[in-house]
Amino acid sequence: MISNYHTHTMRCGHAAGQDEEYVLAAIDRGLQILGFADHSPYIFPGEYYSNMRMPMQALPEYVASVLSLKEKYADKIEIKLGLELEYYPGCFAQTLKALKEQPLDYLLLGQHALGDEKDDYLTGWPTEDEEILKRYVRQTLEGLHTGAFSCFAHPDIIKFVGNPKIYAKHMRTLIREAKTCGIPLEFNLLGLQTRRNYPNRLFWEMVAEEGAEAIVGFDAHQPAVLRDEDLDKMITDWIGDLKINWVDTI
Repeated sequence: MISNYHTHTMRCGHAAGQDEEYVLAAIDRGLQILGFADHSPYIFPGEYYSNMRMPMQALPEYVASVLSLKEKYADKIEIKLGLELEYYPGCFAQTLKALKEQPLDYLLLGQHALGDEKDDYLTGWPTEDEEILKRYVRQTLEGLHTGAFSCFAHPDIIKFVGNPKIYAKHMRTLIREAKTCGIPLEFNLLGLQTRRNYPNRLFWEMVAEEGAEAIVGFDAHQPAVLRDEDLDKMITDWIGDLKINWVDTI
């Protein structure tokens, strides 16, 4: 691993550590590229407030901090400025317009809910409902086809616990479309470390079969994760003999 494009900050409310600590940890590990991609603000209608992301008023300071670190450590590591956000069709255009006012290098698609989030399905909830799986695939592919995203973070986050054949049918469509769009799929180390439902073995077998591009993402919510040398063996053991088309940059 020479890069990580999935780094959070304490501004999202569920990560820890100062921004510079992440940079120093990445340098210690020997990374050549560190991308910050904290949970993006979102402009929702009405009074709805989403508490799993940084507020819009924190965005300018986030940008200033990352750009300052980019300059300070330019001779040691390449730092990228990004954000992770969902594709919520009812709110996306307005949010994207606001984000384009900032000098962002990239956006990660990280779909944590369906619909426009409020009163809808969270992708970490278990379901056997094929319609929810189909909605997830349709919504994320619509997001990829906007051309706004450079990478698809934890694409296998959807916790479908129904028939594996149904899962394979719809998720293979997702994989093929991501490949057509030229967007790499992220092998998410937070899910691996914390033994979540992702990485999903069936999903990554299909990624290998389809030859889609893939990239490793730490999904770091604390600096120490970037220094964890045990992750290398965890990745190797989990991947086994899967022939995945890895890339290092997005």
